[in-house]
Amino acid sequence: MSMHPQNIPDIPQQTVEVARASFPKGNIYMKIRDTLGSIFEEEVFADLFPQNGQPAYTPWRLALVCIMQFMESLSDRQAADAVRGHIDWKYILSLPLTDPGFDYSILSEFRTRLLAGGAEQKLLDILLTRLREAELLKTHKRQRTDSTHVLGAIRTLNRLETLGEGMRAALDSLAVVAPDWLATNIQPDWFDRYGRRVENYRLPKLDSEREALGSTIGADGLALLDAIYDPTAPQWLRQIPGVETLRQIWVQQFYAPEPDVRVKWRTVKDMPPSTIAIHSPHDVEAHYSSKRSIDWVGYKVHMTEICDEDSPRFITNVHTTLSTITDEQAVEPIHSRLEEKDFLPDEHLLDAGYPTAENLVNSKTQYNIEIIGPVRSDPSWQTKAQQGFDSSNFQIDWDNEKVTCPQGHQSTKWLLGLDVSGKPVIRVRFNGVTCRNCPVRSSCTKSKTEPRELTFLSQVQHIALQTRRQTQQTPEWKATYNQRAGIESTHSQGIRRSALRQSRYIGLKKTHLMQVFIACALNLVRLDAWLNGIPLAKTRSSRFKQLQPQGA
Repeated sequence: MSMHPQNIPDIPQQTVEVARASFPKGNIYMKIRDTLGSIFEEEVFADLFPQNGQPAYTPWRLALVCIMQFMESLSDRQAADAVRGHIDWKYILSLPLTDPGFDYSILSEFRTRLLAGGAEQKLLDILLTRLREAELLKTHKRQRTDSTHVLGAIRTLNRLETLGEGMRAALDSLAVVAPDWLATNIQPDWFDRYGRRVENYRLPKLDSEREALGSTIGADGLALLDAIYDPTAPQWLRQIPGVETLRQIWVQQFYAPEPDVRVKWRTVKDMPPSTIAIHSPHDVEAHYSSKRSIDWVGYKVHMTEICDEDSPRFITNVHTTLSTITDEQAVEPIHSRLEEKDFLPDEHLLDAGYPTAENLVNSKTQYNIEIIGPVRSDPSWQTKAQQGFDSSNFQIDWDNEKVTCPQGHQSTKWLLGLDVSGKPVIRVRFNGVTCRNCPVRSSCTKSKTEPRELTFLSQVQHIALQTRRQTQQTPEWKATYNQRAGIESTHSQGIRRSALRQSRYIGLKKTHLMQVFIACALNLVRLDAWLNGIPLAKTRSSRFKQLQPQGA
């Protein structure tokens, strides 16, 4: 496929007349075209196509179709049919009424080109630029972000299913690329075990039988890997993705084989952490994660949107991560991306999972952003019991590296070190004799013999943390932070309208591209609502709740 950029054609006159006769008041697609034009230009996608070859279908149209299919939660086939049969789609795409459209497989090819060219973020960036040029996006000084879980496009497998599917996937891959080699190394009973999808209802029910089957599958996988890694076998067999996935699953699920000993399952305590554990051979990036009462295998998406009162709630950034990446780890990449597109806010509203002392300081010093979000309280038992002396009761002399306790005694040791995550901290220790003879010792430490010890962050981070713990108790701060809750409606709208919760595609990059399409789709839906003067929906409440008197 090749592409030679051309000017965007005008909407054919016949299409205009029929569309306006069919929709006298217009509709969402017609208003988008009349307000923003074609949005995308041919030159934007020129680097994704070679200069020679069969001409490609116009990429600016494909970009719009990819977005519109998520506005209506359509499949590729349904979206291609809509291009052929919907008058309003022909209007926004500048197509004559007789245009036959294209084969639906072109959409998959276009997504592949976007990913290969690293252009997945380009669609949202261009849309935001067009909104800004049209003076529809006037301000972005206050924004808010929250994350939600995304289910992977795979079945949730138990441990035994993962083993069987890993073996089956490897055999299928070898059958495609090395059928002759596989035919000479296959074992006859493998056809019965791996000839069809491994599903739990077909597996034994007794624990002893399931364990025996797992050991058998383990021995089969080990035999296949031994044959592949034999010096006489072709070296390229080891580079097959299905084979490498099989090897990783076997390392994670079994102990190293010993002479004359059957393959032995790893105990639960020896299993790898969820950050690297493979839960399906069909998507090795979809990891298991848990947040409060929600367990899932898949990914996590962070949506950032404008929440200024005089602006539509446009989504400005999409950040998709592995499910095991914590919210606090997403703050820096989100701010960096917003800076690249010149969309940094003055205030960024985040829930308690994002703000840390490091993020509070770095966001202010590097990006001049004030994070509005609650930090975690002091984890000490004194704070939890609301009695005794927590770290806020100690006076720190940073210049002289001394700490004074509530009884006026100074620390004797000031040591620099690292916490469990490898971040620098300061550890302070008081004199043992002084602490043991202190009349308020029971309010300071539960240790019978050891003196009080404290752990601080660096000066600037410690001050930022203590300051936030105080200010987040004020009514003014709480009133501002209450605006963060509106981001939940964005997740709800994405889930209900565009199936945001369930990934259509395999892998992190493809899932991220899907989330970008959804963000663009929601922005266009919100633009239409803004142009039509449709107010934001009120928070829903039950009929019974509505009977409650005001102020009660």
